[in-house]
Amino acid sequence: MIKRSIYIVILFFLVWACRDTDRGAPAPEPYVLKLPDYFPAVTYDMSQNPLTKQGIALGRRLFYDPRLSKDSTVSCGFCHQQFAAFSHYDHPLSHGVFNNTGTRTVPTLFNLIFQPDFMWDGGVNNLEIQPLTPLTDPNEMGEDLQTVINKIQSNAVYRSMYKAAFGSEEVTTQRTFRALAQFMATLNSFESKYDSILRKEPGVTFTAEEAGGYATFQAKCASCHKEPLLTDGSARSNGLPYNVSLHDVGRMKITNNTADYLKFKVPSLRNILRSQPYMHDGRFYDIFQVFEHYDHGVDAQSNPDPLLKSGIPLNAREQRELYFFFQTLTDMRFINNPATSEVLIQD
Repeated sequence: MIKRSIYIVILFFLVWACRDTDRGAPAPEPYVLKLPDYFPAVTYDMSQNPLTKQGIALGRRLFYDPRLSKDSTVSCGFCHQQFAAFSHYDHPLSHGVFNNTGTRTVPTLFNLIFQPDFMWDGGVNNLEIQPLTPLTDPNEMGEDLQTVINKIQSNAVYRSMYKAAFGSEEVTTQRTFRALAQFMATLNSFESKYDSILRKEPGVTFTAEEAGGYATFQAKCASCHKEPLLTDGSARSNGLPYNVSLHDVGRMKITNNTADYLKFKVPSLRNILRSQPYMHDGRFYDIFQVFEHYDHGVDAQSNPDPLLKSGIPLNAREQRELYFFFQTLTDMRFINNPATSEVLIQD
């Protein structure tokens, strides 16, 4: 029996529903989010945005609706594709409206409610604000916010869904972002073989090569890719040479602090073999290129993290075994979950 903790916010939901619902409109149904008991505490404050079935359904529709973009071709789900753990491996850099290209690769989307901040540089510190950047960035969806709201308000299906989720047909920025946050809060990955072993499920064990890879991971990778989320949520320079064609200085762009030069958020290793290309600029398509970088490619001029000053020696056996361990991090239930798959919008 899988052990899970159950995050319930019914009390806050009832208070919120009574405050925000038109007289006579049925209250939305609370949604119980199931999480493993070995995960850390949730960071996102759901007491201010209680999950409901109607709110999540609205957020899912918004996530997959390309009409919210400037040219009606790009949705959130266009770049964040479920089969790639909600990343995108067709090209190294993000691809937006009018065939524009961004400067960073598309990050995965899962276990977001445990993260203190978002984007490769950690420049957004609230899950409800995170959609603002892709919606308005000219290289992503490229639309101004008021036009997005107007598009949604003019659609009868959306108006009925806002009423079901929030008590009235009024479309606001806050409601839109909260619905998207509710959907993203359900994107949680914890059903891989690795998780089965953490839960000590009967009959599930690592193979010899997977176990060898896990030992190497614990000795050489786990300081930054901290278990069980397999990221510590920090921003670090991993010693990649500065990309002169992109002029991306990482978190320094946010803080204006030279100490943050070329620092980017440490990505989770969960679903790593389904979310290539790798690194913030997608420069590596093969995980073995990543291994080789850490083994002998760290650039001393790129402000590398103290843990990487001398690189991470990885011989051929360790690299092969890491690959087999990384396979155990793929969560096929998450990748194929019908509850979060793309919805067909025909109205």
